[in-house]
Amino acid sequence: MTRKKVKLEYVTNDSSRKATFKKRKKGLMKKVDELSTLCGIEACAIVYSPYDSQPEIWPSTIGAQRVVSQFKKMPEMEQSKKMVNQESFIRQRITKVSEQLKKQRKENREKEVTEVMYQSLAGKVINGLSMIDLNDLGWVIDQNLKEINKRCDLLATDNNSSASSAVTMPEVSTSLPPPPPPPQPQPQPPQPAAADQPPWFMNLLNNQAQQTGFSNEEMTMAPYANNNNNNVWPNDFFP
Repeated sequence: MTRKKVKLEYVTNDSSRKATFKKRKKGLMKKVDELSTLCGIEACAIVYSPYDSQPEIWPSTIGAQRVVSQFKKMPEMEQSKKMVNQESFIRQRITKVSEQLKKQRKENREKEVTEVMYQSLAGKVINGLSMIDLNDLGWVIDQNLKEINKRCDLLATDNNSSASSAVTMPEVSTSLPPPPPPPQPQPQPPQPAAADQPPWFMNLLNNQAQQTGFSNEEMTMAPYANNNNNNVWPNDFFP
């Protein structure tokens, strides 16, 4: 359940005023104690009332005298810098509220003129605008144009900085090199035909065939790898 907001004004009823005094005084002493404990400062409170013969002092008489003596040692300008009474406090509140009201009226007026601008952009004809309304509308349009130009410049600056800082990395091929081609067999030199042999070579073959009893058609040669160092033709060319 929310508490009802109390209207700050003098309580005319005696019994209600006395009850309010006792309740508020207790709360004030508690707040001063919390302020001194949480912030580590020296503070005191002296409350006079028509309901008590002696003033109520927090935290004690000695503590209050120490704080008051420190206050009196300060220059007069410093003493009165933040000192307020009821009249000055009310004046400060009035000034603060007046500034808030002025600010709120300006925001409301700006929203109204902005709505008129959007309706005009949508093609709606707006009639009955005074010279003050037209001036305010022109001011709002100028402010929106400035904001648009500012954002365009910011985007252009970001694009330029991004383009200048970009670094093109060379492409690295991850494919393996093609395998080498298989070795090709070396061509064997052609064997000379019988017609191409010199005459002395053919005579030598015929003599060997006659000595072994084989003719040219019946003579066969064993492979060179199986000779086992037994040369078929013991001569100067094949020792």
